[in-house]
Amino acid sequence: MSIKVKPYKDSDLNKKQQVTKMFDTISKEYDGLNRVISFGIDVKWRRKVVDIVGKTNPENILDIATGTGDLAISLTKTNAKEIVGLDISDGMLEVGRQKIAHKKLNDKIKMVLGDSESLPFEDNTFDAITVAFGVRNFETLETGLSEIHRVLKPNGVFVILETSVPTKTPYKQGYKFYTKYILPTIGKVFSKDQSAYSYLCESASVFPYGEALNNILRKIGFNSVNNLPQTFGVATIYTATK
Repeated sequence: MSIKVKPYKDSDLNKKQQVTKMFDTISKEYDGLNRVISFGIDVKWRRKVVDIVGKTNPENILDIATGTGDLAISLTKTNAKEIVGLDISDGMLEVGRQKIAHKKLNDKIKMVLGDSESLPFEDNTFDAITVAFGVRNFETLETGLSEIHRVLKPNGVFVILETSVPTKTPYKQGYKFYTKYILPTIGKVFSKDQSAYSYLCESASVFPYGEALNNILRKIGFNSVNNLPQTFGVATIYTATK
């Protein structure tokens, strides 16, 4: 069970409502800040996710917590016939729709407003499902993962890209310094919602990663669960099948 951290500590809204509000607020600045915060390495991580999914030759893919559609757009390289990007924030989706239209990918990618914990799809619908930097924003992690398991086809692949905490010296100390002092400062300088980047740091620090998340995936019913740490452990790619 993951510790529940919310973006706005003085708000009466539940986590799901707060996350929606947060991403609606920062949607127009999100892509630029994301590149700055990760030094652009997140592009490389997403490319690895695309490679993993592409090897399974999926006909249709669901990208949950798609945000502004970066991963959904990259997943077109798999030659899947249909890619659905789902997100709870219409502000983020609107930025994504503009990017998709600019790249003339409207015939390949469909952006859908929806809740990851109550997916609007039939059982056994998708050959592959991805979530990049989104599972830690679920209101209830196990509910969201169970929904993903439900709509994934038998033998389908599920890939998560999520932040994690380095365990080896000196990367562990460097990560703590960066997330405690540098990242919040960047958020304060460049973002109109300072709470958002404090939340993103704090939620990453308490979210289960590595074998802890592997065990949760197995408990839900996923098979062939594996985790692949990236860049000294600051992010991890998880793979599983149904």
